[in-house]
Amino acid sequence: METWMPLISEVGFPAVITLYLLHRIEAKLEKLNDSITALPRKMSEVKYDAKKSG
Repeated sequence: METWMPLISEVGFPAVITLYLLHRIEAKLEKLNDSITALPRKMSEVKYDAKKSG
C-alpha cells in the first residue's frame, strides 16, 4: 500500500485505477487473442470431420 500512495498523488486516482484494471485483464486478453488465432484451425477441423462423417 505504501507504493500506491505516491503514485496516486502524482498521477491521480483515475489513472491508477485504469492501470490496475488494465494489468488485471491482460491475461484474459491474451487468452482471448489465442482463442481468436486458433479459431480458423478449429473451424477447418470441424468442417473436415463433417465431410468425413457425412
